[in-house]
Amino acid sequence: MPPSDSRSQQKRPKEPAAPKMPRSLAVARWPEHDLEDDRTYRSMAFTGIDLSNRDVEIADFEGCRLVDTGFAGTRLHRAGFVDVEFERCDLSTMAARMSTVQRGRVSSSRLTGTAWTECAFRDVLFDGCRADLARFRFSTFAGTVFRDCSMPEADFQNADLRGVRFERCDLTRAQFSQAQMAGARFADCTLVGIGGVTSLKGAVVRSQDAQGLLYVLAGAMGITIEE
Repeated sequence: MPPSDSRSQQKRPKEPAAPKMPRSLAVARWPEHDLEDDRTYRSMAFTGIDLSNRDVEIADFEGCRLVDTGFAGTRLHRAGFVDVEFERCDLSTMAARMSTVQRGRVSSSRLTGTAWTECAFRDVLFDGCRADLARFRFSTFAGTVFRDCSMPEADFQNADLRGVRFERCDLTRAQFSQAQMAGARFADCTLVGIGGVTSLKGAVVRSQDAQGLLYVLAGAMGITIEE
């Protein structure tokens, strides 16, 4: 007997909580709404604004939508992003430390070389992003999904990735050393050459993805595989 619709829905992976966006957003303008220390940006729409190469402490974004906005090279310390959407934004080489993202969506954005150190992510969806060489060291993730992202050589060293989902992501040579991975799930991902493979204890990997782990696991166990 086929399962009921309600049972089928219960088996579907839970999506991150969507950002709670205000009904109307004020238009952000430069230089009036440039990045500044100890400032809150609330219910605003940033479109095509360049906020690159800034050095800011305690900046908070609440209920904001950022489209085609640049943060390349910007340094953020103790920044907060709550109910925020990033679309086609340039976050490359941005460095955030001790910052938080809650109920966030990052789509079709560039995160090449970005660094999020000792940060906290809750209910965040990274969708269709380029995040090669991105660093998330010592950061914690809850209810977070990476989907259709290109992430070769991404660094999750010492990160708490329990329950995180990676779906259709390229994680070639990504680093997971000392990460907490219980309940993390990998589906249709490229896992060739990843580092810290023994830290994947407790993770769930689809059978076709596991083939890419064969040589890495063998190397970690001192096994030589001959052709």
